[in-house]
Amino acid sequence: MKNIFRKIKYFFVGYTYEQKEGTKKWQFELHEIIFESDTFKGKIFDITLLFFISLSTLIIMLESVQGINHRIGFWLYILDWWVTISFTIEYVLRLCSVKKTTKYVTSFYGIIDLISIIPTYLSVIFLQSHYLAIIRILRLLRIFKILKLGSYINESNALLISLKKSKRKIFVFLYFIIITTLILGALMYVIENKYNSENFSSIPQSMYWAIVTLTTVGYGDVAPITIVGKIIASGIMILGYSIISVPAGLVSAEYTRNKKIHLNTQKCRFCMAENHEPNAKYCFKCGHLLNEEFEESKKS
Repeated sequence: MKNIFRKIKYFFVGYTYEQKEGTKKWQFELHEIIFESDTFKGKIFDITLLFFISLSTLIIMLESVQGINHRIGFWLYILDWWVTISFTIEYVLRLCSVKKTTKYVTSFYGIIDLISIIPTYLSVIFLQSHYLAIIRILRLLRIFKILKLGSYINESNALLISLKKSKRKIFVFLYFIIITTLILGALMYVIENKYNSENFSSIPQSMYWAIVTLTTVGYGDVAPITIVGKIIASGIMILGYSIISVPAGLVSAEYTRNKKIHLNTQKCRFCMAENHEPNAKYCFKCGHLLNEEFEESKKS
């Protein structure tokens, strides 16, 4: 009886029951091929994608070599556009296969997929911008999922979780560093400006020196010449060694707590959530089925 009412409903809105269900099945199967690596078609798609990403990166690198670009630059240009168009079609298919496109578009991989194709189109106006397409190399991060490197996946998931849990502490730390560099920059400006106005010509210039010194980079383009300035610089250098280890310690502490977390790579088709538990049947975020067949998800 329910099926009869559903058929009548779809008839009045312009779709038949079979057409409506067929569209859902097409979306579901496309999602399984593009976003999952468990099926044969999915593995073929992912391996092909990795090949295109590697090829695209190689093309961009070769185009920057003047000798090679002079000889075969035209063919590299044509090949680069062919790969970009292929990535564009793939991006559109990804949008078609998910329930909520905004979830995919705003996700990490969604942003990477989008900005990896934009530079080539921008090169029509800005000639050198297509070299920025080298960011496509980030798409190779999918290799961990494709090759089923479970230990690496679990380690990366634990690391990401640790970073998220440490973000407030890291933010407070960075806020402290900004204040410290501002104070040190102003102090060195007052001390050095009278005798070394060429290097310490302003507080922003002095802050640049403070950041370079505090991070122990030491370019040497700006240096104090007064005795007091050198004493303060020595203290900043020593302080820099102890400060550098703080963010690493914050993340390491959280990583130690989360290192036993084992998560899979299943991605929800509805909200694009990842990092589900190995035996999870439902998405922890939206509650939809994850691994069930289409017929079962259709009944729900």
